[in-house]
Amino acid sequence: MATEQIREQPPHCAERLMEMKKAIIFGASGFVGSHLLNELLNSPDYEQVTAIVRKSLSISHPKLNTLIGDYSSLPALESQISADEIFITLGATRATSPEKEKYYQVDHDYPVLAARIAKARGARSVFLVTAVGANPRSRISYVRTKGETERDIIALDFEHTHIFRPSMIMGNRQENRPLEKPFIKIWSAMNPILVGKINRYRGIAGEDIAKAMKNSAINQSDKLKVYHWKEMKDLLQR
Repeated sequence: MATEQIREQPPHCAERLMEMKKAIIFGASGFVGSHLLNELLNSPDYEQVTAIVRKSLSISHPKLNTLIGDYSSLPALESQISADEIFITLGATRATSPEKEKYYQVDHDYPVLAARIAKARGARSVFLVTAVGANPRSRISYVRTKGETERDIIALDFEHTHIFRPSMIMGNRQENRPLEKPFIKIWSAMNPILVGKINRYRGIAGEDIAKAMKNSAINQSDKLKVYHWKEMKDLLQR
């Protein structure tokens, strides 16, 4: 039946169907992840988007395949984790994961495990959100953890690895983060003076990070590509 449908389409439509990809997203219920999920679902480049989340999402879409799982249950879902590309926007806060081990599990162990399983199941490209200054040798726990996550995912040797390092992530979140609002205001005022080499510290909207991630998947040539503020903004022009 699928073959007959393709034959009935004009040649260029049949070619388009053959080129459509499948994506898996981890972190789809988060701020950047929710924007990214919408971007992928509404993109003509994807035929299916699988979101692995801890609880059901409040949206429905003919392309959306939702799997309920977390770090502990992920291995049991391995047979269903099959896609061309994996997008990872997972991230913990001290409020949601006050225990050091749990925080590290969400920020490091879970992304690395997800990427490892996805690659074993055929994924060729990985798209990962970390943070500006990520460095596995840093004395600052936050950026060290992000750097260790980058290091260990790069070591998995995907055909293409895309790393997004935002500074302050701007926008209105559904979750209550009262301590973050003053910092967003400060960053909004500072953005115009963060120029030259320090423009990587400019704040960027969560929606723009999501669009940049989706657009980066259109033309992939580099084995490893790191995106800071400027590179993400450039991607928005595509």
